[in-house]
Amino acid sequence: MEQSPQPARPTPEDFLHLIAKQNRGRLKVYLGSAAGVGKTYAMLTEGNRLRAQGIDVVIGYVEPHERPETSAQIHSLEIVPPLPSPIPGGRPEMDLAAVLARQPTVALVDEFAHTNPPGSRHAKRYEDVAALLDAGINVITTVNIQHLESLYNIVESATGVKVRERIPDSVIAEADQIVNIDLPAEDLMERLKAGKIYPPAQAARALENFFTDANLTRLREIAFTEVANFLDRVQRRRVGGSKPSSLARVMVAISSGGPHPETLLRKTARLASQLNAAWFVVYVRTSREAPNRIAAETHRRLTDTLEIAQKMGGTVVALKSDDVATALGAFARERGITHAVMGRPGPRPLWKRFTPPLVERLAAALQGVDLILG
Repeated sequence: MEQSPQPARPTPEDFLHLIAKQNRGRLKVYLGSAAGVGKTYAMLTEGNRLRAQGIDVVIGYVEPHERPETSAQIHSLEIVPPLPSPIPGGRPEMDLAAVLARQPTVALVDEFAHTNPPGSRHAKRYEDVAALLDAGINVITTVNIQHLESLYNIVESATGVKVRERIPDSVIAEADQIVNIDLPAEDLMERLKAGKIYPPAQAARALENFFTDANLTRLREIAFTEVANFLDRVQRRRVGGSKPSSLARVMVAISSGGPHPETLLRKTARLASQLNAAWFVVYVRTSREAPNRIAAETHRRLTDTLEIAQKMGGTVVALKSDDVATALGAFARERGITHAVMGRPGPRPLWKRFTPPLVERLAAALQGVDLILG
């Protein structure tokens, strides 16, 4: 009778990781479907409640948006003075060094997906938050669902809005708690009309564009789904540990000339998350794409794509071969790939029509692997 496999023996690195994680601060995220649902208010309310219990709480950064209900929650909390914006007329910025020096037990940091101005220690506020967590400071923060990197194409398709400030899903996935601040679309639109979210002129524009009933309802559905996925991942971590499942492995094939590589990356990241699987971004460089033969713009676009893949949590693998299908097939067998994602083929030049398309050759090379066309 075949014996079941024994669990892998923990390594010294696993123990060091455990120690570092125990010393790291905890992250709580208030997530909402749109501006105005009450994320900042909920964060500040919790801050006040913790302060009343004797916990050392400070505001690292808060964006009151001139909302009276939110502003009223700020006054009893200590505020680490923000830095003036280096951009004329810009918003103040969190003083990361000052919050680190203050070393509170809990820091409240609004606008998790915010982009810092040029010259800042980090490009993004979520990187500032990571520095606070590494210093042992617990952080409570806020973010809207549309800022998740893997949802960019879904949000654009549903609402027509291109979200500029985005945050890697892997950052949210590391949160210790996520709380969905839910508000029905009709209630949110009433708050907007009553001037509780934006000034009248801005509110009128919002109602005509982003804040439509259809958009808000769709974003609310997405928020429910994402929080459910998060809770499912937390449950799986508790049962089987934090490591990805050994049963599923996902790869996405990236080329230098693909029209929408970021869309493929987002689709793959979401699939890997749902499967609790490790995922790989595989680029096969042919002789036609050698450094001295590839166009500078094409090389830059490819480099940017691979950097994005790493930020999203994928493992980037570069192979060299003039037979792309065979190279991908060999990699898939070696790594035990169960799902492969690749772009849909476009029109083929006449001279290529006498050879089987890459999809067919890849399907033959990936026997037993689910092939998904993006």
